[in-house]
Amino acid sequence: MKKKSILWVDDQIDLLEAHIIFLRDKGFQVTSCNNGSESIELIKNNLYDIVLLDENMPGISGIETLEQIKILRPNLKVIMITKNEAEDIMDQAIGKQISDYLIKPVNPNQILLSLKKNLITKELINETNISQYQQKFRSLSIDMMNISSWDGWLMLYHEIIFWELKLSKTNDKTMIDILINQKREANNLFSKFVEKNYESAINDSNGPTFSHNICKRHLFPEIKDQSVVFIVIDNLRYDQWLCIEPTILEFSKKIKEYQYFSILPSSTQYARNSLFSGLMPKSIKEKYPQYWKDDHEEGGKNLYEKELLEINLKNNFNDELKSEFVKVTNPNSADKIIEQLKEKSKNDITTIVYNFVDMLSHSKTEMQIIKELASNDKAYRSLTKSWFDNSPLLEIIKKSIELNCKVIITTDHGTINVKTASKVIGDKNTSQNLRYKTGKSLTYSLKDNIAFNDPHKINLPKSSINASYIFAKEDFYLVYPNNFNYYSNFFKNTYQHGGVSLEELIIPFIVLNS
Repeated sequence: MKKKSILWVDDQIDLLEAHIIFLRDKGFQVTSCNNGSESIELIKNNLYDIVLLDENMPGISGIETLEQIKILRPNLKVIMITKNEAEDIMDQAIGKQISDYLIKPVNPNQILLSLKKNLITKELINETNISQYQQKFRSLSIDMMNISSWDGWLMLYHEIIFWELKLSKTNDKTMIDILINQKREANNLFSKFVEKNYESAINDSNGPTFSHNICKRHLFPEIKDQSVVFIVIDNLRYDQWLCIEPTILEFSKKIKEYQYFSILPSSTQYARNSLFSGLMPKSIKEKYPQYWKDDHEEGGKNLYEKELLEINLKNNFNDELKSEFVKVTNPNSADKIIEQLKEKSKNDITTIVYNFVDMLSHSKTEMQIIKELASNDKAYRSLTKSWFDNSPLLEIIKKSIELNCKVIITTDHGTINVKTASKVIGDKNTSQNLRYKTGKSLTYSLKDNIAFNDPHKINLPKSSINASYIFAKEDFYLVYPNNFNYYSNFFKNTYQHGGVSLEELIIPFIVLNS
């Protein structure tokens, strides 16, 4: 590890020689001076990792020196050392972004602790994280091979994401690659589990929570004496939620958190219609054919979410609720909602569908700059957070909380970065999605896909008598033989949804309050 360089500024620096020798023995490079003016010249001509700055000096004071340091080197860390405990002095120092402060007299170990906290905490945490994951790797591998329940997969995915977010803060590519491979193996085993257990689970009224029963089980019980703002962020992965969560928790409190499963196909047409209606797609088509379009039919596939939600609310609340449904597809519509939130807070429930994350995912396929900005999951999370911190959605959530609304956030499905093309053959009416296909006479790889020859067994509609569904496993994506090499290269390393992976199927449900 490179030696950290310290500039120590104190008008009685000669009396601190023993402290300086102590720090040098601990591996630090220490430069000293006895006034603010000289320290500014040193900082102009040298790069230091941190400054130890006396607050009370003749000539240019510590606070004045601090101001000039921050102009020259805004990101340079400064530890203020003072014998003045006056609150206004500390407020000035903290307001000018000191990293820490110490009260005189200081001993060498106090200084060492503050330096470690500000200079090498990250390295120490990274080393600890890598060591802990190395110890956990084997037990994770054993655990995933023995999972026999849907809840078990929720717990395992939660832990994998925990380690992925921790390791993503390090620069240890080897360990990150090991975790990525472990997640790939988890997806392999999860696909086998889904293939074996999905049909029974989706038909079990007491089974795991899927898209079609999340509202009845977890949303509707929250609609009581407090206005609810229900926000469905299209295509939001669980790890993306964890990245935007800290910003939200600065002004709200998380009351409840669940993870649950998107239905198959894990795509907007199926999962979101199912979420709002409280029905599986087969039942939607049978009960409300005017609100359903099969994949090969022309026209929007999610044009009737409002009507489906209204039916669901009516069936559960007998026309007792005042509700409103809005979609956000551009910044102007978001700004309009912000202006109207005070009025909407009089509703029992206001449902907001926010489409930006889905557009971001699709833009990665179509736009080179987005491909470069979101080249992997870490970058994709970072891009999501950067967008969210500057988005109208943050203002919608914040203002809703200020209006004493209960805010509930979920999504319809997640997405996965696809890596491996798999050939599929179908007729002209076969669906176009890269992660699932429905149609008749499909030819595909049994190794790369899960197939359901009778869609009614998993409560999906048939577009024709002989139609079946296939769902891509793991990180495969489905490409037709015509121009196979071109399209496999074009779609490789893009974010897709509709298939079977932990990233697509395990999604968050969050309840927030003031």
